[in-house]
Amino acid sequence: MAMVDEPLYPIAVLIDELKNEDIQLRLNSIRRLSTIARALGEERTRKELIPFLSENNDDDDEVLLATAEELGVFIPYVGGVEHATVLLPPLETLCSVEETCVRDKAVESLCRIGAQMRESDLIDSFIPMVKRLASGEWFTARVSSCGLFYIAYPSAPDNIKTELRTIYSQLCQDDMPMVRRSAASNLGKFAATVDATNLKADIMSMFEDLTQDDQDSVRLLAVEGCAALGKLLEPQDCIAHILPVIVNFSQDKSWRVRYMVANQLYELCEAVGPEPTRSDLVPAYVRLLRDNEAEVRIAAAGKVTKFCRILNPELAVQHILPCVKELSSDSSQHVRSALASVIMGMAPILGKEATIDQLLPIFLSLLKDEFPDVRLNIISKLDQVNQVIGIDLLSQSLLPAIVELAEDRHWRVRLAIIEYIPLLASQLGVGFFDDKLGALCMQWLNDKVYSIRDAAANNVKRLAEEFGPDWAMQHIIPQVLDMATNPHYLYRMTIIQSISLLGPVMGAEITCSKLLPVVVNASKDRVPNIKFNVAKVLQSLIPIVDQSMVEKTIRPCLVELSEDPDVDVRFFATEALKLTDQAVMAS
Repeated sequence: MAMVDEPLYPIAVLIDELKNEDIQLRLNSIRRLSTIARALGEERTRKELIPFLSENNDDDDEVLLATAEELGVFIPYVGGVEHATVLLPPLETLCSVEETCVRDKAVESLCRIGAQMRESDLIDSFIPMVKRLASGEWFTARVSSCGLFYIAYPSAPDNIKTELRTIYSQLCQDDMPMVRRSAASNLGKFAATVDATNLKADIMSMFEDLTQDDQDSVRLLAVEGCAALGKLLEPQDCIAHILPVIVNFSQDKSWRVRYMVANQLYELCEAVGPEPTRSDLVPAYVRLLRDNEAEVRIAAAGKVTKFCRILNPELAVQHILPCVKELSSDSSQHVRSALASVIMGMAPILGKEATIDQLLPIFLSLLKDEFPDVRLNIISKLDQVNQVIGIDLLSQSLLPAIVELAEDRHWRVRLAIIEYIPLLASQLGVGFFDDKLGALCMQWLNDKVYSIRDAAANNVKRLAEEFGPDWAMQHIIPQVLDMATNPHYLYRMTIIQSISLLGPVMGAEITCSKLLPVVVNASKDRVPNIKFNVAKVLQSLIPIVDQSMVEKTIRPCLVELSEDPDVDVRFFATEALKLTDQAVMAS
């Protein structure tokens, strides 16, 4: 093969690779575009590489997607912002392809490039491109054009601004629903660049068209526009134009639109502005909470706390609480679960009296719900109620439910309760804890699920930290050590783990006198898994106990284990011995 001229080499290889049948090879060369551009230099990149990419009619979406992405960051390789316009043609072509993700990436790259372009280039090159796409024969080009208006508009002269608004208005009424959808989802961004007079005159009429579209997928996207436009309008305009639309949408015949309203309601309220106006939305929200579609009720229930936060408490008690009560016994477990995940946050909003009278019974019914996720969601937020009603009431009314959940048949619920125990312990105080919850904590160490035993061992350590070594010596250590002779080796293993966690909290004296003998005793266990865990625990206790104890008790025990018939026991014992010797030498 004749030698290729050195400077031509990269582009020749690239052309070969981009025509190769192997997609992976084509993809790799696209991913290396910036390296190739550097090798070619800025001028040849503009004159050879970019035109070649414009004409490259690859039909693989992955290759096209990679091209669209690479071109978005290509300004430095074509010689900077003054040459940015050369990047528009290949991206304009990509804006018309069939695959949505390629078009989206091309639009994103064009916006990135347009945001850096000089004003004169935007007027001479970018705006004409947007107009070409907006009048494209294929709907895909028109769909892409909607996302580019907010970049093109600010630098356009007044006469072109008027033209761009007219074109956008036509896109909002396009025959193809996909184009109207794109116009609806980009309207907020475009509106943010339009001055106040034209916003009220032109943009609001486009918005009204979209809100009355016969396709629910278009109206759905117009809901999102409500919040974006609301932020741009003066409060009185917002009340006149946006509020009625939201109220209508909350009664839309399509549940997907109502779902969208329920999901966005908090943002819509913020857009609508001051308190009295928000109260106009209460009937609409109540309707959504009582919607006949479970999906809509789920979305509405999940926003109940946020919505109450921006109402005055009387309105919340009067209108929202009755709905919350209904939802707590909703036929859909997912609605109850959504409610349970936020309902605790209502306590601080409603205050002590309303929480005790109205919310507490709802909490208790949800804590007994048959669906474990509902119970879990309530448990995880208990502290929010505690702050409002105080620990005495909480313990009287909620403790029986917590005790019941501690023995729940779903292990994830038991796990959630265990993780909540240290917080409860710190709030309930030592007396109450000994009385009611101590036995439960011990019971979990013998749970049949490993994750529960593991969490229980950590829980015992955290309680010892919370209440101190003296309390632990009286309430935890004796019970834990009693379990060391459990007939089942897995439970004995949990105790060995608990001892390794308790050692650092209890200190040298108790570790030497109470914990170490149990570990040494366990080194004679018949189960190899126990013995190699003993080796690990002995290793972890070395830094806690004094040197004489290491020499007199720990080392001989490890030497014995290092001669065990089981290979794993020998391995862990030998590792621990190395550390013991290092500790002795260090001292």
